[in-house]
Amino acid sequence: MLKETLEQGQARTDAALDRLIPLETQHPVSIHKAMRHSVFAGGKRLRPVLCMEAGRMIAGSLPNKIEELGAALEMLHTYSLIHDDLPALDNDDLRRGRPTCHKVFGDAIAILAGDALQTQAYEVLARLDCPAEARVQIIEEIARGTGTVDGMIGGQVVDLEAEQSRPTAEMLEYIHRAKTAALITASLVSGGLYAGTDDKAVKKLRAFGQSIGLAFQIVDDVLDVTQTSEQLGKTAGKDSASQKATYPALFGVEESERKADALVNEAFEELGTFGRRADTLKELARYLVERKK
Repeated sequence: MLKETLEQGQARTDAALDRLIPLETQHPVSIHKAMRHSVFAGGKRLRPVLCMEAGRMIAGSLPNKIEELGAALEMLHTYSLIHDDLPALDNDDLRRGRPTCHKVFGDAIAILAGDALQTQAYEVLARLDCPAEARVQIIEEIARGTGTVDGMIGGQVVDLEAEQSRPTAEMLEYIHRAKTAALITASLVSGGLYAGTDDKAVKKLRAFGQSIGLAFQIVDDVLDVTQTSEQLGKTAGKDSASQKATYPALFGVEESERKADALVNEAFEELGTFGRRADTLKELARYLVERKK
């Protein structure tokens, strides 16, 4: 069931992305080739799938055109990866098993490709097929999740500034909650908002997202030190080499894995009132931490 959910979610997202991102033949071709190079390099489309399944849980069936919201989330996620891989930040040559955007197109076009994906995402969000009030709430939620105050960019800044230092547990949790969990949380909440959820359900989706988002990044930290570049689809050992703040560096691999498992169990409790309708989201949460096995 989970495999089918992931495959269908990927297919819906990819079809929407192909429809919404300008073709490589559209002038100026260089930027559109770079955007598509990174967006269609692969990836499991976890954020769009979480968004769609949150919408399905709330509405009882998949809301019409919610894949366009998922596509916008994937554009934002990909823009962050393009910029994160740049020489001035993580300086990585490999992403999703392919050369990173700047290695193929150069730093300048890669920067602009990330910028373009971000602006394209908000164009898509502004046209979502849902009530205007929900559309505004979704845009606010996603902008906050990718912003500087407890959002993705803020987390990236603290992560960058924490290199070459011994982080505290509090700093490490802030980095992971902001850099990774915030966009995962926004994906779940925006999916619920698109489906017409109420404030009570939003609160539960937010708590669920914060827990599984942190668990997801903890597992990513573990995989960086336990898997090869071929298995990861990106350069293994980069975090250790850069002396980045990670959970294995602070707590060790086994304790990090226990923390991730505990966070998923906490997340499950948040969805208790939804009964069987929450089964798919729970399966997805468990999948996020079982990638290490």
